[in-house]
Amino acid sequence: MAAHSSIEAITRRIVERSKPHREAYLDRVQRAVAKGVHRSTLSCGNLAHGFAVCSPAEKAALAGDVVPNLGIITAYNDMLSAHQPYETFPPIIRDAAREAGGVAQVAGGVPAMCDGVTQGQPGMELSLFSRDAIAMAAGIGLSHNMFDAAVYLGICDKIVPGLVIAALTFGHLPAVFIPAGPMTSGLPNDEKSRIRQLYAEGKVGRAELLEAESKSYHGPGTCTFYGTANSNQMLMEIMGFHMPGASFVNPGTPLREALTREAAKRALAITALGNEFTPAGEMIDERSVVNGVVGLHATGGSTNHTMHLVAMARAAGIVLTWQDISELSDTVPLLARVYPNGLADVNHFHAAGGMGFLIKQLLKTGLVHDDVRTVFGQGLAAYTVEARLDENGMVVREESPEESGDPKVLTRIESPFQANGGLKMLHGNLGKGVIKISAVKPERHVIEAPAIVFHDQQELQDAFKKGELNKDFVAVVRFQGPKANGMPELHRLTPPLGVLQDRGFKVALVTDGRMSGASGKVPAAIHVTPEASDGGPIAKIQNGDMIRLDAVNGTLEVLVDAAEFASRPLAEANLDVNEFGMGRELFAPFRRNVGPADQGASVFFA
Repeated sequence: MAAHSSIEAITRRIVERSKPHREAYLDRVQRAVAKGVHRSTLSCGNLAHGFAVCSPAEKAALAGDVVPNLGIITAYNDMLSAHQPYETFPPIIRDAAREAGGVAQVAGGVPAMCDGVTQGQPGMELSLFSRDAIAMAAGIGLSHNMFDAAVYLGICDKIVPGLVIAALTFGHLPAVFIPAGPMTSGLPNDEKSRIRQLYAEGKVGRAELLEAESKSYHGPGTCTFYGTANSNQMLMEIMGFHMPGASFVNPGTPLREALTREAAKRALAITALGNEFTPAGEMIDERSVVNGVVGLHATGGSTNHTMHLVAMARAAGIVLTWQDISELSDTVPLLARVYPNGLADVNHFHAAGGMGFLIKQLLKTGLVHDDVRTVFGQGLAAYTVEARLDENGMVVREESPEESGDPKVLTRIESPFQANGGLKMLHGNLGKGVIKISAVKPERHVIEAPAIVFHDQQELQDAFKKGELNKDFVAVVRFQGPKANGMPELHRLTPPLGVLQDRGFKVALVTDGRMSGASGKVPAAIHVTPEASDGGPIAKIQNGDMIRLDAVNGTLEVLVDAAEFASRPLAEANLDVNEFGMGRELFAPFRRNVGPADQGASVFFA
């Protein structure tokens, strides 16, 4: 089916806006393609260093330019559950490459930090910046110019966006992303959330809380709620970087290993030495980016991607704006209910039909572009499938069913959970912001209440424990943006605000910080830009000011006389404590040079 008229119009607008950047980018890609890898023209010393540990047969193969060499960029570490499975992937990939007549080498490793470990801790202030550091680390790995294609082993929050930025910076190389999959289902996410709130109220102790958390996060794989990590996997599949049906297969299963082997062989097949050359920079275009945004809305995905997608697109010379994302949200219905937008986890989503069913529904009414290139070939329709193993242990694909396996988790396009997407952009006299509404009850989509201003998370926590917040209010938590302190996620705010909301109070959050894919039932205007440290209006709010957060009309306003508000001085905060400790001093150049949230909060595209 042809693209929906609104989808087509927004895509055309992005194409026109991006034209000078995209043309310059494609010119760089094509010049790099023309230069090629040329391992055989390296000096003998250069080449000897490049294949010193290879077998004699591999050395002979790499001495010329007739055998493709696959570079592996890995985010493996064995502390982070989602990335621990990657320990065994390089041998699998090397073996698959040999079977396909090629060579594979680990080109480099990138850091992979866990936001779940650093929540509320100083290390969280490095989290967002780790995305750009990951892109640079991957670039260093690929800078040896020994590779005909690359596979990327990464899955969690900042890791995948950073790897995508790297893959598109090295856009002359084909790029295949290989997921590790979600952990098996543990304690239901809603039960985990209930225990967290009881702990916040002092009704259970640390032992009970730790037991609940341990039952939720209990083994290898991504966390099972629909946060940034699993939103990443959805994006990689709907944008064509994954093999069809690969995203949500559990680690340590025969199908997972078979999909990994298949991906490695496919990466070799789409090099310039084959017949289906698919450089990543040409494969990903404006239609691919729009498909990613549509998938984000249709699944109620992570608010982090309002920044990550902007930065990822810009790495390919594509200028995506929050206005584009907002208008797409108005067009795309919500088709999935995965925690925190429902009770199901990503394993239930996958069992209900997963990505194949979702993409099939979106294609029905032209909400995604079918005429795109992917690592699998031409056309997104090839992704309306489920991956299986045949009797020989080989991957086969079956057409996704016409009906959902669980309509409460994944629904047809004809009967969406809501008419618009899970994310909404806000604008008004406080600047621009983002709200995730898919988990917020409709009666809370509009909140008008007096402001209580805080300059860090702990101030709000202390006020809650003292019983000072038992009333209607909008918590304004400022000086949490990228220039101030690296824009940490503020999930420690969720339990107390949830408790207050459950007590019947009208509460909301307005912040220049982040809440991420776990943004839940409390209405939260996040990523407010300009941030307080950049002279944003949020720095002028005073206690008692009436704030109106309207997710229906997409507005965020302070209800103060315009002349009076304009004349107010900007508040200041002592940020010395955010400058040092836990590596924060190393990221001072990032804080000085980072761009605003609506431009990707990146040091590359400021």
